[in-house]
Amino acid sequence: MASSPCPLCEQPGGELIWQSALYRVILVDEAGYPGFCRVVFNRHVAEMTALPPEERTALMNAVYAVEETLRSELAPDKINLASLGNVVPHLHWHVIPRWRDDPHFPAPIWAAAAREAPTRPVDLTRLKAALASRLLMLESFAKE
Repeated sequence: MASSPCPLCEQPGGELIWQSALYRVILVDEAGYPGFCRVVFNRHVAEMTALPPEERTALMNAVYAVEETLRSELAPDKINLASLGNVVPHLHWHVIPRWRDDPHFPAPIWAAAAREAPTRPVDLTRLKAALASRLLMLESFAKE
């Protein structure tokens, strides 16, 4: 039985914001969730425990850097971090800013919507620049 190609091995998976030798950060176009990002490990690996400790640390530091940037730039009520991989078994983390009035709050964004998405103006150019700047600093400190 031939396995199906992995979409995260073949494509970035969204708008590419940052790429290092280990991972990339993409901006996801999801209505009602401006700033929704994914941190995708570049190699095809399904589980965190398949990574050597230094790569786990580097990946999680990127997830934390994205979370901190989303908090400082968007001031959401909550950040959801999720690594599922049930549909696409390629290691990636969802970093999702949440607001009390978003379509699914307090349920996961994959649940049935409870309301319409409110208009939430976000300066995506500024957000992308802040994410790239933060990740560049992270990479610079990691090399020291």
